Amino acid sequence: MKKYLFFAILALVTAIGAHAEARDIAVAGQFAYGSKNSMAGLGLQVQIEPITNWRIAPEFIYYLKNDGMSALNANLNIHYVIPTSNSFALYPMAGFTFSHFMFDSKWVDSSSSRCGANIGIGAQYRIKEQLHFFTEQRFQILKDWNQSVTLLGLKYTF
Repeated sequence: MKKYLFFAILALVTAIGAHAEARDIAVAGQFAYGSKNSMAGLGLQVQIEPITNWRIAPEFIYYLKNDGMSALNANLNIHYVIPTSNSFALYPMAGFTFSHFMFDSKWVDSSSSRCGANIGIGAQYRIKEQLHFFTEQRFQILKDWNQSVTLLGLKYTF
């Protein structure tokens, strides 16, 4: 199941990326905070805009170990960008998430995986022509593991 999900996301990103024109693709580094287990994470997001104001944003986040647990999170979100000025925009977002949790304690090592959904809102501010600061607040809905995720990041547009 994990392999099929990974290859489906990879195929979608490759197909859309092949049709994207200049300045339609951005790469972002981000800091994430997951509320369920107070986990901090580091991530990478690619934003592809195949149609004006619509973005597809696959991302990967690694949550650092806290209380014996760490996590890997792969997301595929869609943003609808609403420009409010020349340098500021808001975007509602929705998408899919796949989370893999790793538990490492003194007595037992185990892992668990869950698929679910994301829903939230983001905002971006243009610092320079190709450099943007962004923040997102989303709610992840997973079986037995709902959480709020806050993201802060910088993206570079090609």
